[in-house]
This record gives sequence, C-alpha cells and structure tokens, in this order.
Amino acid sequence: MKIGENGNQRSWTKIALSSLSAMVAETTTFPIDLTKTRLQLHGQSLSSSRSTNAFRLASEIVRSEQGFLGLYKGLSPAIIRHLFYTPIRIVGYEHFRNILGGTDADSLSLSSKALIGGLSGVIAQVVASPADLVKVRMQADGRLVSEGLGRRYSGPFDALNKIVHSEGFGGLWRGVFPNVQRAFLVNMGELACYDSAKHFVIQNRICEDNIYAHTLASVMSGLSATALSCPADVVKTRMMNQIEGVVVYRNSYDCLVKTVKIEGLKALWKGFFPTWARLGPWQFVFWVSYEKFRKISGFSSF
Repeated sequence: MKIGENGNQRSWTKIALSSLSAMVAETTTFPIDLTKTRLQLHGQSLSSSRSTNAFRLASEIVRSEQGFLGLYKGLSPAIIRHLFYTPIRIVGYEHFRNILGGTDADSLSLSSKALIGGLSGVIAQVVASPADLVKVRMQADGRLVSEGLGRRYSGPFDALNKIVHSEGFGGLWRGVFPNVQRAFLVNMGELACYDSAKHFVIQNRICEDNIYAHTLASVMSGLSATALSCPADVVKTRMMNQIEGVVVYRNSYDCLVKTVKIEGLKALWKGFFPTWARLGPWQFVFWVSYEKFRKISGFSSF
C-alpha cells in the first residue's frame, strides 16, 4: 500500500511535504524578500528620500548590518510563518479543487481555479498573520539601525512579547486586511496559473511532467502573482510596520491614497523586480521540491 491510502494520513503527509519544501524555498530566497521589504518602506522618511534600487539597497545592508548575515534578518519568523501558511494554502487548494472537479480536476475553468486559489490564500494568511507581522517588523529593524536608531526587537519571541504587551493580543493581526487582500491576489495568480500552465505545457507536449514543466509553470505563475499583488503588498508592508501611537495611515485605503499622492502611482509597484525575482526562484525551488517529494512519497503530481 502506498503512503497516504488513508485520507487523514494523506493530508498530514502533504502538509509535512509542503512545509519542508517551503522551508527550503524560503531560506534560499529570503535575502531577496528582505530587499523587497526595505524597498517598499523606502520613501517613508526624509532620510530615505534619495532614490535607490535593489542592488544598491542590498549592498548597503551587507555593508552596515552584520555583513551577509544582515540579509537574513527576520528569517526565523518567516520560517515559522510558512509552517502554517504554505500547507494551508497548498493542501487547501488541492482539496477544494478535487471537491469541485472530482476525478477530472482539469475540467475546472481558470476562473474557478483562481477563486479557490484566492480563498485558500485568505484562510492561510489569517492563520499566519502574526508570524508575518513579526517578520516585517524585524526586517524593518535593520533600516532603523542604519539610520542611527536602536533595534526594537532582539528576536522573534521578544517581538511577539513586546507587540502583545504594547499593542494587545489583537496587535498581532495589525495589517491583516491588506495582508488578506494581498494573499488573495497572490494565490489567485500563483496557484491557478501554476496549475493551468503546467497542464497546458504537458497536454501540448512542450515537455513531460518533469523539472522543465515545473520551471516554466513556476516562472509564469510568479510573474502573474507579482503583477496582481504588488500594490497590495506595498500597502500591507507599510501598514504592518506601523506601531501603536505612531499612526501614519488610518487604514489600507488611506495608505493607498497617501502613497500615490506623495510618491506617485509607480510607488505601488515599488519592489516589483525583487518581488518577481524572489517569487520566480521561490516557486521554482518550492514546486520542484514539492513535486519530487510527492513522487517519492507515492502521490500523484500536483
């Protein structure tokens, strides 16, 4: 009997495999995520009014923040986040897809896949939002140090403790609404596009169900997810970086309006290149790993 014949065992095995694949992908691409976050926060203060780009910013981080290790500030909460976020959205998407599509999941339309992808992302993000908040705060800490200010948090647990103490338990879900909006758009683009693109590549005999098909599908889904989600990602990052008593933006809409008014419409796509540059490799590492782990464990291809 193959692993996972029992329904519950199948689900738990997929959860474990998706968590492992996400940890590998997150560790590999985290420096790009850190650079993207700093780019999105750039322009909020007078001291950061000088124009910059991803390469210059990454160089400044290495030079002023513990060398190469500075590019991994906030990795631990990012890993913790993916222990919840990725299994829920990946396994949830496949579960909803099988319910709606039955034995022929390929019969589902792109719009149906986009909807269940978005909903899976929303559920996952609500659960993982506290870890995401800690990750953003810790990534932003390095920018404070480079401006001559002290760090707010010594580590992820210290961040959790201080946030709960100063902002209440509900403070762990600060920015949850822009976070959920972004998660819906990211997963709508990523999961639906990867699923459809991979089957298109295989069905049209461009290549077999192998690393080449997974690579093509992951690149296309990464570009789609980035284009859809970047504005919501900028708003999410800025909302989550606010602390109690220093309210720059009243809500997501206010953040959106102020960002466009002060920095122009193109500010909503700040960090587009590092976001796409991260999503492409992240999805490549994740999907190749996940598909391989599934095969080894006796599951069919995603």
